[in-house]
Amino acid sequence: MFGKLDILDQKWIDVVFANRNKNYGAYELRRDNGKNTRNALIIGIAVFAIAVSANTIINIVAGFIPKAKEKVKITNVVLSPPPVDLKKPPPPPPPEPPKPKVDQVKFPPPVVKPDVEVKEQPPTVKELAVADPGQKNLKGDKNADVTIDEPVGTSDQKVTEEDPNKIFTSVEQAPAFPGGIEAFYKYLGKNIRYPAVARENNTQGRVIVNFVCEKDGSLTDIKVVRGIGDGCDEEAIRVIKASPKWSPGIQNGRPVRCSYTVPIAFTLAEN
Repeated sequence: MFGKLDILDQKWIDVVFANRNKNYGAYELRRDNGKNTRNALIIGIAVFAIAVSANTIINIVAGFIPKAKEKVKITNVVLSPPPVDLKKPPPPPPPEPPKPKVDQVKFPPPVVKPDVEVKEQPPTVKELAVADPGQKNLKGDKNADVTIDEPVGTSDQKVTEEDPNKIFTSVEQAPAFPGGIEAFYKYLGKNIRYPAVARENNTQGRVIVNFVCEKDGSLTDIKVVRGIGDGCDEEAIRVIKASPKWSPGIQNGRPVRCSYTVPIAFTLAEN
């Protein structure tokens, strides 16, 4: 019988407070105890649920808010030329020019002197009929190619050009982006899309990219020499591949294939 006794039941509360001041705080506390306990339990559950799902709610709300345009800070970096390898042997001397097609007879430069001091005689008309005037006497080669205003020698070897596919690392005139280096960095600022993973991880730094500028100005063999990860390396390669054609490198007055390295800075703008 006593196990089922509810001392907080209204009739028992009335018995306890019979002939007593019911306006006293203890009566109200016992009378409203069940309701207060229930309300407290509901509020506690609601607060706990909100605290647990706060991150999810924030992400959902953030998805409806338009994001401000990201700013990419471009840092100009001047790369120094590669160091000279002292252990590398010097290049061989250029080959001697081939023989001329016709014979040459020595033609001394004109110098005004008295007749008694003249020791060298110019070639005769008969000699010039079958030979060309030159700095010294040379035997011609009938099978040689005709050259104009080019040096001649005594070698029987033909002059051959170097490998047309050779990739130069240093040239007289380096490859250039249309408009110069400032235009190149403006191009990067307009076209780089900061990877979402790098932005969330606050990944910043410089990606060093190397490529080959071909004779027609197109860029090939694009690769990352030093990266920072989180998608920035792939984005650097993408933006270089999309670049317009460059002015090719110039060596000995002609365009050549040239290796070129550029740094691309990934920097998150401060709020």
